[in-house]
Amino acid sequence: MPQNYRQLTLGVKNRLDPDHIMLTKAINEDLSAISYSDVVEYIRYAMNGVEPAYTQKSKDAGEYVKAHLVNGGITDADFRYQGSVMTNTHIKGYSDIDLLVLSDKFYAYTYEVHSIAADTAQQVNYYPTQLKKIISESQTSPYTGNSLEDLRELRTKSEAIMQRTYLNCEVSKPKSIKIKNTSLNREVDIVVANWYDDIGSIISDKGVNRGLQVYNKHLHQKGKVDFPFISIERINSRSADTGGRLKKMIRFLKNVKAKSALNIDLSSFDFNAICYDINTTLYQSLVFYQLVAVLYGQLYRIASNQTVADGITSVDGREHIFRGNPGKLQSLRNLMSEILLILQDLNLTQL
Repeated sequence: MPQNYRQLTLGVKNRLDPDHIMLTKAINEDLSAISYSDVVEYIRYAMNGVEPAYTQKSKDAGEYVKAHLVNGGITDADFRYQGSVMTNTHIKGYSDIDLLVLSDKFYAYTYEVHSIAADTAQQVNYYPTQLKKIISESQTSPYTGNSLEDLRELRTKSEAIMQRTYLNCEVSKPKSIKIKNTSLNREVDIVVANWYDDIGSIISDKGVNRGLQVYNKHLHQKGKVDFPFISIERINSRSADTGGRLKKMIRFLKNVKAKSALNIDLSSFDFNAICYDINTTLYQSLVFYQLVAVLYGQLYRIASNQTVADGITSVDGREHIFRGNPGKLQSLRNLMSEILLILQDLNLTQL
């Protein structure tokens, strides 16, 4: 029995456009070009991005926080944003935004820098220009301050400024401060962190290739290294090269998860990796509803072949998504079953 796609579409619309201001011209143009059914309309909305007016409010809320931090005395930090808002793959009109507050007193880098600089056997693996950058990094004077105390001070000062500024301010979480801008009706997560460079970022002149470590105030330590900026750049670039189709697929998977009663323990990070892994030749010229079959094929390929599953990496290429994680693979199978139902209903329509 087909699902109630009119109800599902209404759910997507309410997430995308809670204030009912969406401009539907692009969606209507897509649908007017075909003889569409309820399932096709659902697919189109489930692939659609949040109306820019909503996204701008999320960004504005982040900018207000940044201004308050700077005016409050945070002058020894760099500010960056991360998360789905920065790739326009969020699926909620009222999306929060992550503001990173990165200490500029110090940065960490991989121990491999000194190992490579001192080992001629390893040096043959790098071009002369790359090796020059690695050696230069190894000769940088070590930081003589206390990096953890620097991070604790940055977190403490940020908390005090936010508590003075916002009535709705939560500071108990170990890795972030959460505020709500009530006039914009947006939440901002303020995350204190430090820069981190591995060999890849060093030989690539850093920039978007740089990593970071989030400070945990409860444990008073730096967390694992993440590389959010290269992932943002790659998602944005590949989606632009494919006419927005990559982001359509990511949003679709998120919306399918949102309406499912099954356990689908997969994050935006995972959805990005799954979709980014798909060969662009398979979808770069397809109509939006044809992307459903591409997604099902990708999920089936991963779920039915352990070698393929083990080879799926994060968008930055540094982390394996399913290797050694059977629970996550089962979540993918649950997602695949949801996609199959939609695909079967789609195949019953006359397009």
